[in-house]
Amino acid sequence: MLAVFLLAVAVVQGGQSFTCTPIRVWDGDGPIWCREGPRIRLAGIAAREIDGSCRTGHPCPRASGIVARDTLVRLLGGAKGRNATGHILVTGPRLQCRSTGSAKGDRTGAWCAAPAIGDISCAMIASGTVLRWSRYAAGHCR
Repeated sequence: MLAVFLLAVAVVQGGQSFTCTPIRVWDGDGPIWCREGPRIRLAGIAAREIDGSCRTGHPCPRASGIVARDTLVRLLGGAKGRNATGHILVTGPRLQCRSTGSAKGDRTGAWCAAPAIGDISCAMIASGTVLRWSRYAAGHCR
């Protein structure tokens, strides 16, 4: 049981590819909880927090955190409910991801793509609900 718990909170090493089947979402740039264990912070973008604030030193988009989260939820197949902590439950398409390494705590920074959508970070930027974060975008989503 301990091994399963450790797997669930492990950060995927930078440069590694992995699969994520989304099961819940917190806000417009993550985390996205994956059935396979990782918690993804989408790379190269910044969204407002759910409470509407922006963290110091982060890009601050005009769209609310709720609008950004709901846009990400729609990209991931739509809301299937909400759990007791307020996370939106999803049954999304399987994502193919490439880790950028730790995104603080137990989150893995990652570029992820879905077959019908393409790059999720780029789709979020195109939606106008998040901003491209040049510091972390590394040439993506131009």
